[in-house]
Amino acid sequence: MMSAILSMALVLGASGLAGAADEKAADPVGTWKCEYEIGGQQRTSTLKVKKDGDNLSATMAWPDQEETKVKDLKFKDGTLTFSAVRKLPQVEDGITIEYKLKIEGDQIKGKGESDFGGEKREWDIEAKRQKTEKP
Repeated sequence: MMSAILSMALVLGASGLAGAADEKAADPVGTWKCEYEIGGQQRTSTLKVKKDGDNLSATMAWPDQEETKVKDLKFKDGTLTFSAVRKLPQVEDGITIEYKLKIEGDQIKGKGESDFGGEKREWDIEAKRQKTEKP
């Protein structure tokens, strides 16, 4: 009888841990270093997601562009979607990039998509959550 209780406790304990892991797996809050390739060149950007009460907000920055607020930020079923304007010297109004990123623990895999001169282009994005230093 005792072994049955013990094995039941182990099963319940393990399922409780799995539930907690799933919650963390879908946490978008943090600073993410994004890496991707466009036109054969490696590129990076930094996505920062913050939570204020129940509301999420985010900014995106590139090595040659300061942080810009993202638009239409949504987070559902572990997927983060939003758009951001990328400023480029040759494009007066910048380019709007649509992002769809799936969060798995401290990693993101997803896509960026934009319209370059009437031509839709899509590229893969991978990101890692940056470790925050504790004071």
